Amino acid sequence: MEEANSRAHAPASPRLLPWPNPEGKPCYLVTDNSGGYLSRLADDLEATQLATGTDVLTHAREGLADPMSPYAEVRYAGIRLAECLTDALRVAESRGMRLPAPKAEDDMGDVGAPQHARRGPRA
Repeated sequence: MEEANSRAHAPASPRLLPWPNPEGKPCYLVTDNSGGYLSRLADDLEATQLATGTDVLTHAREGLADPMSPYAEVRYAGIRLAECLTDALRVAESRGMRLPAPKAEDDMGDVGAPQHARRGPRA
């Protein structure tokens, strides 16, 4: 019960949103309601960005596999891949910021393990 109460009064950490502000700087949402309108909108846009990245990667691979692909097509694929990678990195950063911090006793059990071996798989 104490843990639930401490979470209820803990300040919300800012969520990196999947779009920049008009100046190109990161946008953050500070709320204690993860199911609010902007949170759901951000979740939907993240899903769309990742799906678009998958589609662009598929088409880029097709174009790059053909040695006769015109320069303009290869350049366009590269530009789109860079855009999609930017989006995917922002999604990864945002989701990483929202992962719970490991408990102190969890880290103490793996003192001899390398840093990368201490972390579990991320979804």
